Amino acid sequence: MAMADLAKHGDQRSVALSEIAARQELSEAYLGRLFGQLRHAGLVESVRGRGGGYQLALPAQSIFVSQILAAVDEPTRMTRCIAGSNIGCVGEERCLTHGLWAALSRHIQTFLSDVSLQDVIDGGPALQASVAVRPLRPSPEGLAAE
Repeated sequence: MAMADLAKHGDQRSVALSEIAARQELSEAYLGRLFGQLRHAGLVESVRGRGGGYQLALPAQSIFVSQILAAVDEPTRMTRCIAGSNIGCVGEERCLTHGLWAALSRHIQTFLSDVSLQDVIDGGPALQASVAVRPLRPSPEGLAAE
């Protein structure tokens, strides 16, 4: 939300965290921590002095949601097991639904890697196409009604 706000309101100027915090109803202290991580990842730049704040380090079409989540260490995995370790879903075993949730995690990561910050603020093609990927299957209740 904060990065989308910055992309939308930061055209040709830096934006103060207090402005983003007010618009998004987020804590300024929390945003300060996030923007430190985003700056370290090279996604935003800080501007000092009068009129200072933050601006995107790259064009919005070159920043992808997956990069933002990775920069702030926000996981997108749907399993509780840890890849590359002996820790499984249930003790040291894989749970019965592991394949399902691991596949969903991969789909989410692929989707977020295809959506740019520009897509988010424009509601662009990457978001529109994802809605039309596959028609929904009828629910069991819907089948029984037919």
